[in-house]
Amino acid sequence: MQMDGNTILITGAGSGIGRGLAQAFHALGNQVIIAGRRQQLLDQTTAANPGMKSLPLDIESAEGIRSFATRLKPEYPALNVVIHNAGIMRPENLKEGKVRDAEAMIATNLLGPIRLTAELLPVLLAQPSATIMTVSSGLAFVPLAMTPTYCATKAAIHSYTQSLRYQLKGTSVQVLELIPPYVQTELLGAGQANDPQAMPLDEFIAETIRILQSSPDATEICVERVKPLRFAEHTGGYDVFFKSFNDAFAGANVTR
Repeated sequence: MQMDGNTILITGAGSGIGRGLAQAFHALGNQVIIAGRRQQLLDQTTAANPGMKSLPLDIESAEGIRSFATRLKPEYPALNVVIHNAGIMRPENLKEGKVRDAEAMIATNLLGPIRLTAELLPVLLAQPSATIMTVSSGLAFVPLAMTPTYCATKAAIHSYTQSLRYQLKGTSVQVLELIPPYVQTELLGAGQANDPQAMPLDEFIAETIRILQSSPDATEICVERVKPLRFAEHTGGYDVFFKSFNDAFAGANVTR
């Protein structure tokens, strides 16, 4: 992935990993457009980064995505990078038999990137060089049982990304997958942002950028702290790892 001179769209970029990536790419000399549902957070981010642009986007809504793409494409015809960062994570007690949160996570985390890719892919294919970056999770590979649908959507994103990469081989579009570990964000509330067990956000962003700069042919962007999850099945003893991982989180009342 070229690291400067791009026109980059980042969804869910008003806070957390999305905002961190937006600021990092902005500092490297890219035109960054951030998108999300919370206008106040978008405004705060662009105010702190002069030259950065923003557009409102309801990633959960199919019509909202169509309207967003209709506005985005003529305003930014040089768009050549899309980073699908928007996502929600909610704990679920499956014994309660409720699906409202599950449906929202599927619409946001899985259908959102699929729909937005479909809308923007013609623009990306027309560029001499372009990149689609999905954001999955270490939990795509070792699920956290207290957030089952979130983990399932991230596993599906991993699978979708592999298929998208295969179908786009031979085109100008590179397909990357960013696989975060447990990071200090507010994905599941303010407590996560201060959890000492989580990777500090600035460290995660810095290591991610270093990997992108030093490993231009990498298809999966894995910081060191996510590798035990990413390769748990490869190293053997998966069932033991899965149980100990979930027991530890359940005992500490910690998420992601």
